[in-house]
Amino acid sequence: MSPTVLPARREQGLKGGHVLAGFLAFFGIIFAVNGSMIYNAVTTNAGLVANEPYRKGLHYNERIAADERQAQLHWSDGVSLVRSGALEITFAAGDGAPVSGLIVKAVVGRPATNREDKPVTLTETTPGTYVGDAGALEAGAWLLSFEAFQGQAAEPSYRARRRLWLKP
Repeated sequence: MSPTVLPARREQGLKGGHVLAGFLAFFGIIFAVNGSMIYNAVTTNAGLVANEPYRKGLHYNERIAADERQAQLHWSDGVSLVRSGALEITFAAGDGAPVSGLIVKAVVGRPATNREDKPVTLTETTPGTYVGDAGALEAGAWLLSFEAFQGQAAEPSYRARRRLWLKP
């Protein structure tokens, strides 16, 4: 009788092909996630902190002087913004008297981007109370920047920024 030859048994375990596939899958996932993050970062953030930062830097001392003049006015403001877009800003002098006759301009936008910025011109409805419409606003964080001019002045007498939260 001749001996029976059994087929060679393949070893079970980790082979070079398995290691290569795992290596490629791991780094493929890393590259896909990084690519997604880079795409989102580049397309959602303009990266611009200020328009013409160099020129604004040249006028920094003038800005400090304007802030000091504003502080000497002793004015205060009150802000109301609702989701319908109704914006109301009140101005009062240091003695509590309403400040009338101002030209008030505002911009309502998101804090992190300028894509949703909405300029608003406010009109005086009662002494010291200025009202405007920013259009319907979604819930979340909003940034209100406003300037008040006396008469036809080129520079604002009062400027402020307020971070607001609209509830859902």
